[in-house]
Amino acid sequence: MLDLIHAYENYLTKVKQASGNTVSSYMRDIRQYADWLQNKEGIELLSVSQQNIRDYLQHLQSEGKSGATASRTLASLKNFYHYLVATGFLEVSPVDADIHVDRGERKMPEILTGKEVELLLAQPVCVDPKGYRDKAMLEVMYATGIRVTELIDLNVDDVNLELGILKCSSAKKSRAIPLYPAAQKALAVYIKDIRLGMLADPQEKALFVNVGGSRMSRQGFWKILKFYQGKAGIEKEITPHTLRHSFAVHLLENGADLGSLQELMGHSDISSTQMYAHMINQKLKSVYEKCHPKA
Repeated sequence: MLDLIHAYENYLTKVKQASGNTVSSYMRDIRQYADWLQNKEGIELLSVSQQNIRDYLQHLQSEGKSGATASRTLASLKNFYHYLVATGFLEVSPVDADIHVDRGERKMPEILTGKEVELLLAQPVCVDPKGYRDKAMLEVMYATGIRVTELIDLNVDDVNLELGILKCSSAKKSRAIPLYPAAQKALAVYIKDIRLGMLADPQEKALFVNVGGSRMSRQGFWKILKFYQGKAGIEKEITPHTLRHSFAVHLLENGADLGSLQELMGHSDISSTQMYAHMINQKLKSVYEKCHPKA
């Protein structure tokens, strides 16, 4: 059983070239499922039935897991068993089209107002290397709307200061994103005057580094963001993705078209981008119902 899981992990990493975050999410779901099969049902991965899959999804819900978590787990299992069929370990997948979970009402992501963004970006005090670095990171996040994994994966060579463009690359594609003047300036100061002095190794390629001089981690940036949220007194629940969502909504509110936004955000499917248009429509509807005298 462990060999099958390990083989699938190698497939995701080396063949599919999935992101580290995707691989981690899939493997967590599958390992938890395998543990449940072995410890609760006494069944191996290759011996399960459709009913076993349904029982596991019900188990997740009985444990208080959200509909979104159960739905994601089902997708993980579906892909895993598709791999086992494709590689000849199984003839038929136990995960069929009749198995589904209720995701429940989809919660809209938290969005910062323009004033809240300005307040957050104003918090880093540029009096030491950490302050300059934090200022540049927050400005880049809001200027580009990139994912936190994309932010920490940036190398210094991905920045063209003269053109004010940042190149964001993944295993499958890359995109160029412009920087507004304030972000361009903050990044230029960090790269030219600060970054080299923070490096543990002069050959380090990472754009943003921690106080130890090595590449910044997801957890490190999350802590930085929470620190400045507290300083700004913003009560909304902010995550690194909040800046990405705010970037998208603010662009649409100011006239951007969905096709251009899709390209900037790196969405492979336009439906992912359309969520933000739906959010704006919901906001307008709320304003209408609150303010129209006949509503």
